[in-house]
Amino acid sequence: MPAQFLLNLFIAFLWMVLNDEDVMRFPTFFEGFLVGIFIIFLMQRFFGKQFYLHRFYYVLKLILIFIYELIMSAYVVLKHILSREIDIKPGIFTYETSLKSDWEVTTLAMLLTLTPGSVVMEVSPEGNVFYIHALDIERYKGDLIRSLGRFEKAIMEVTR
Repeated sequence: MPAQFLLNLFIAFLWMVLNDEDVMRFPTFFEGFLVGIFIIFLMQRFFGKQFYLHRFYYVLKLILIFIYELIMSAYVVLKHILSREIDIKPGIFTYETSLKSDWEVTTLAMLLTLTPGSVVMEVSPEGNVFYIHALDIERYKGDLIRSLGRFEKAIMEVTR
């Protein structure tokens, strides 16, 4: 994938040089970069690897999933804060993950910790079990597990 990106940069610079302008301008470079993306996309089967912008798409998808989960969990926490009576049952539960690398496990733990209403308290030494504290375990454990599943799937798409 780095080879595809470097080739795309080379095509963009070549485009700038061949346009024969007095001053090198960013819009010309950007045009060349877009032409390079098109050329590399057409020739991706010769590289033997996945097109390098696929990973960018998956990273963007992970960010959008995180923003969605952040807004939804912030809404739930805000609803608890603004209610007249506190009717929460906090608790701790375990979640077993299928993520393998340290980077994947750390990313999942950080994404979950950054969403309001849940905190990863500890990760097992093997890195496959999370101990999670939830604000209202009885009502929102299912939602939290669905969020973990979405995060896990998106992280695997980015890293594998």
